Amino acid sequence: MSDPVVKVSGLRYGVGRRRIFDGLDLTVARGKVTAVMGPSGTGKTTLLRLITGQLTPLEGEVEVFGQAVPGLPKPALYALRRRMGMLFQNGALLTDLSVFENVAFPVREHARLPEPVLRALVLSKLHAVGLRGAAELMPGELSGGMARRVALSRAIVMDPELLIYDEPFVGLDPISMGVIVRLIRELNDALGITSIVVSHDVDELALIAHHSYLLSEGKVVAQGSPAELRDSPLEVVRQFMSGEA
Repeated sequence: MSDPVVKVSGLRYGVGRRRIFDGLDLTVARGKVTAVMGPSGTGKTTLLRLITGQLTPLEGEVEVFGQAVPGLPKPALYALRRRMGMLFQNGALLTDLSVFENVAFPVREHARLPEPVLRALVLSKLHAVGLRGAAELMPGELSGGMARRVALSRAIVMDPELLIYDEPFVGLDPISMGVIVRLIRELNDALGITSIVVSHDVDELALIAHHSYLLSEGKVVAQGSPAELRDSPLEVVRQFMSGEA
């Protein structure tokens, strides 16, 4: 078995008197789609910030690609982040830039490519999400589902090894949601990357995740395949998976 892409051990983190994580342990297997689920307020997005080095844990270890993230010098941290792609909540497109320039933005920041090569690269990534013909549109001209796909195209433009999705299904209609669900699994398999999907949308995650974690009260309360979580005898797991009051 290959080494995990992400390994979190004994993680403790809090803000003021509020303890968000209290001994969290999880691993993200290489080449798989790993889902992180939990009710609102359980720290799912905070976990992503700890993995990407935006926050520092109070205790515990966070390793990405075998490197301990806390304490990494800035140049090393920036180099590590270039191996990751991120789909932010609601897409976070730059409203004053066209679709083409939104996708090209990371490349212009981190590489110097001839314009014809850059154009071919950006159009190929837009084609991967079915939006090659939208290159000259502005973000304000896009539907919610199209905007999310443009953001996904931007997230993969640097060919990341790890792709992180922060609530990718929020605010989407059922058709757009279905498209994003399909793209997450297809891109993971076709590009040979590793994916972390943070969400509370149980049904969608069940279609794409190889392994799922359920967070509650600062810890992992259950893990396994989507089917294993659905069959869990634990009350807290059944309540979340079935949406009980």
